[in-house]
Amino acid sequence: MKNKFEDTDPKILKYLPWLAATALFMQALDGTILNTALPTIAIELDQSPLKLQSIIVAYTLTVALLIPLSGWLSDKYGTKKIFQLAVALFTVGSICCAISPNLLTLVLSRVLQAVGGSMMVPVARLAILYAYPKEKLLKVINFITIPAMVGPLLGPSLGGVLVETLSWHWIFLVNIPFGIFLIWMSRFGIPDFKKPVFKFDMKGLILFGGGVTLLTLLLELISTKLISTLFLVIIALATILFLAVYVFYSNRKNHPLIDLKLFKIRTLKIGIIGNIITRLGIGGMPFLIPLLLQVGYGYTPTVAGLMMIPSALSSIMAKSLVVPIVNKLGYRNMLIGNTFILGVLICLFFFVRSDSPLEYLLPLLFVHGGISAIQFTAMNTLSLADLDYTNSSEGNSVLTITQQLSQTFSISVASLILGMFKNMESLTNGVDVQAFRYSFLFLGILTVLSTLIFIQLKPTDGMSMSGHK
Repeated sequence: MKNKFEDTDPKILKYLPWLAATALFMQALDGTILNTALPTIAIELDQSPLKLQSIIVAYTLTVALLIPLSGWLSDKYGTKKIFQLAVALFTVGSICCAISPNLLTLVLSRVLQAVGGSMMVPVARLAILYAYPKEKLLKVINFITIPAMVGPLLGPSLGGVLVETLSWHWIFLVNIPFGIFLIWMSRFGIPDFKKPVFKFDMKGLILFGGGVTLLTLLLELISTKLISTLFLVIIALATILFLAVYVFYSNRKNHPLIDLKLFKIRTLKIGIIGNIITRLGIGGMPFLIPLLLQVGYGYTPTVAGLMMIPSALSSIMAKSLVVPIVNKLGYRNMLIGNTFILGVLICLFFFVRSDSPLEYLLPLLFVHGGISAIQFTAMNTLSLADLDYTNSSEGNSVLTITQQLSQTFSISVASLILGMFKNMESLTNGVDVQAFRYSFLFLGILTVLSTLIFIQLKPTDGMSMSGHK
C-alpha cells in the first residue's frame, strides 16, 4: 500500500469521515426518494405506474455487478482519483435522469448514475479502513452510518413534496449540490491510497454478470408478456449456462471475481441464502407500498411519503435491539421467530383497504419497519460471524453483492407477482387494489416459508460475533 494511517495528514483524517458520511447520505437519499415519485413519473412519461420497476432495477443491478471492480480500481489507481470519478459520474447521471424525455433514456441514465454509485461509497469506506487504526474504526464507522439512517427517513417525504410542489425532475437535481460539494471536498478530504493488485477477473465478470443480467431480464420479460414462451426458455437456458460455467471457472481460478469456496463456511452460506430468499418476500415492500397508497388509495405523493416515515423511524430504533435479542435467543431461534413474524405482518397488508383508518395502517408500517431492520441486521451479522482476517474482505464483498442483487430480484419478483394477480380478473375483478392485496398475501406466505432456511442453523452458530463461545 502506498500510505499507512500513521503517514496520513491529520487534516485529511479530520475531514474524511464527513466526506464519507455525505456520500453515504447522498446515495441513501437517492435510493429512497424515487419510490414516492414513481406514479408521477409514470404519468408524465405515459407509462403504467405498475411497470416502472426497471428504473430501480437498472440501478441496483448495475451497482451489484460493478462493486467488485470498485475496490480493484481504487487499489490500482488510487482512492482519491476513483472517488472523484465516481462522484462525477453519479452527478452527471443525476442530471441526465432529470432531463430524460422518455423511459428508455431514464433507465440508461440510471445505469450511468449507478456506475458512479457502485464506486462512491465503497471507495470512501475503503479509504477509511486504510486511514484509521483498528481501535478508531468503530467510532468512525458509527459516525458515517448515521446519514444512511437519515436518508431513508427523509427520502420518501422529500420525494413526495418535490414532485407535488415542483416536478419529479427535482428528485434527481437535488444530487447536484451534494456532488459539487463532494468533488470540492475530495481535493483535501480523502487520501490517495494505492496497493498492488492481481489482474482483474474480467472473464468472471462477464460470466457472472451475464448470468445475473439475463436472470433479471427474464423476470422483467415474464411480467410484460412481450415475447414468446420459446424465447423466454432460450433466455432461461442461457442464464443457467452462464452461471454454471462461472461455477466451473471460479473453482479453478486463484483469484475469482466471487470466491465460491467461501460458501463452505456454514454461517456465511445460510446467511447469504437467507438474504436472497427472505428478501424476495420483504424486499419489494418499499416499492409496492408507496404505489398502493397513491395508485390504489389516491393519497397525494406528499401524504404517501409522510406515511413511510414511521417505517423508517422504527428501522433506526430497532437496530439497537439486535444484539440483546441475539444474546438472549441465539441466531437460530431469533431468525426463525423474526422471519415468521415478518411474514405474518406482510400478510396483514392484505386486510388494508382504502377506508382503513390510519390508526391501523400507521402502526402496521411502524412495526413492519422495525422487524425488517432486525431481520436485515441479523442476517448480515450472521453472514460475517465466522470470517477471519484471511477471508473477511472477500466475504464482505460477497455479502454486499448479495444485498444489491437481492434488492434487484425482490423488486422484479414483486412486480411479477403484482402483474400475475392483476391478470387474474376472476380473482381481482379487474381492480388494481385487489392485485396489490393478493400480492402482499403471496409475499407474506413466501416470507413465512423462508424460515425453513434458518432451521438449518445450529444453536451456537454465529455466537462468537456476540462474544459467546
